[in-house]
Amino acid sequence: MHTILPFLLAMVAAVVLLEMWAAKLKIAYPILLVVAGLLISFIPGLPMVKINPDLIFFIFLPPLLFEASWAISFKEMKKWWRIIGSFAFLVVFFTALSVAVVANHYIPGFTIALGFLLGGIVAPPDAVSTGAITKFVKIPKSTSAILEGESLLNDASSLIIFRFALVAVGTGQFIWQEAAMSFAWMVVGGTGIGLLLGWIFVQVHKRLPTDASSDIALTLIEPYFMYWLAEQLHCSGVLAVVSGGLLMSTRRLVFLNSASRIMGFSVWESFVFILNGLVFLIIGLELPEIENGLRVEGIPLSTAIGYGVLVTAVLIVARIISAYAAMAATYIFRPSVVPRGGSGGRTFLLPLILGWSGMRGVVSLAAALAIPITLDNGAAFPQRNLILFITFVVILLTLLVQGLTLPYFINRSRVFDHSKREESHRETKLHMKQGLKQHIYQFLKDKHENELNGQAGMERLLKLWEERAKAAEDVWMNEKTKAVFVEMLESQRRYLVELNKDPKIDEEIIREQLYQLDLEEERLKKI
Repeated sequence: MHTILPFLLAMVAAVVLLEMWAAKLKIAYPILLVVAGLLISFIPGLPMVKINPDLIFFIFLPPLLFEASWAISFKEMKKWWRIIGSFAFLVVFFTALSVAVVANHYIPGFTIALGFLLGGIVAPPDAVSTGAITKFVKIPKSTSAILEGESLLNDASSLIIFRFALVAVGTGQFIWQEAAMSFAWMVVGGTGIGLLLGWIFVQVHKRLPTDASSDIALTLIEPYFMYWLAEQLHCSGVLAVVSGGLLMSTRRLVFLNSASRIMGFSVWESFVFILNGLVFLIIGLELPEIENGLRVEGIPLSTAIGYGVLVTAVLIVARIISAYAAMAATYIFRPSVVPRGGSGGRTFLLPLILGWSGMRGVVSLAAALAIPITLDNGAAFPQRNLILFITFVVILLTLLVQGLTLPYFINRSRVFDHSKREESHRETKLHMKQGLKQHIYQFLKDKHENELNGQAGMERLLKLWEERAKAAEDVWMNEKTKAVFVEMLESQRRYLVELNKDPKIDEEIIREQLYQLDLEEERLKKI
């Protein structure tokens, strides 16, 4: 413990420093972290990093998925559910199938089952990488919602393919009927368990006398419990965490008070940043162990790199083809919901952008490491070290090649008309603020008309606080006025929730205003 702790602390410090450097260079920090881990691994005398895959699956994955499900706009997910669903399931399966066919044809000793195993590992794009990279460019809400929604669900579909392929490799057979039943149970059972536990956790927060600290502590353990219980029942732990997290996210105003929401946002932001940073640093540090495995099997490094480049090319091409197929299907069956670019011609560049945004990361690494060393009969698992190395090459190439060029392609293609988006945001904010002002005024007139006469504080509230600076503190904010003010804030929240039902309103703007209301309520408590 005394030798591991300094190493972990040094890794956290390195993550922080590298993130600051990445921000200065204006590149996504996962890219810099992977490269740094790779360079650090060549320093002589450092201990070889060996990772238990359960550590990544159980320690890292649940909170990362849970936080992502809270950050995404559920309204946008519902709006683009067809495209999100096709990318999360159909595109993942098509990508895995493409990798399986190419690997079986070009890599000696690779059966179709091993190809599907490799395909299931490298098929899902990484949400963290995409989010970190697109932070440096402006993209429409529709595009970001598709990418974020896909990343929440494709981990589950790829891990299901991985499990079935693992069984096929181990047993030498694949029974479609059993696989179909198992797939249905993993999807339905995982989603159901997540929704049930999410509802239970909401009730726990509502009915127990929790404060901000206990609320945050509970949210930290809830994704782990969702994941663990689903896995114990042989369901998809990923879908359990995502569905439970989405349910709780949509009800955050019901079971969390303003202090819990404000403090929880900061705690989770820091917690997830550290987890992401450690994982991407570990990816780079893993290379020596993977390279040693290749050396043991007698596979030349140049040959293995060539296989990695081949699989990476297949992934990119398959995703771009799938993106254009998804848009074509949407044009045919639902033309009204096709995401639009800056002009008609540029709209057809959107699938290329979506296809080029498939960087790989955490889930691919964890799945590759989860391959057992031996089969049930004691024989060595075939091609394990080569699969590990190909996965590493795929992660590295997609982060470096696609990650570094994606912002350039977006800016160069001018596929997104930022002027219209900014104008729409200004109009939406103006509409929201004007609506809030009218709502506040009407609220005070309807609810407290009898209390307005003769009370200076209430009159100033009605005049939108124009004379706040002139009023004495006890006149401006006595206990009665404070109670009305808190009630007014809650009324504004209800108004914003109703306003958010308008499909034309960007939920991000609503969330920003709700956060401002939380800050105002906490300020009131200190008066």
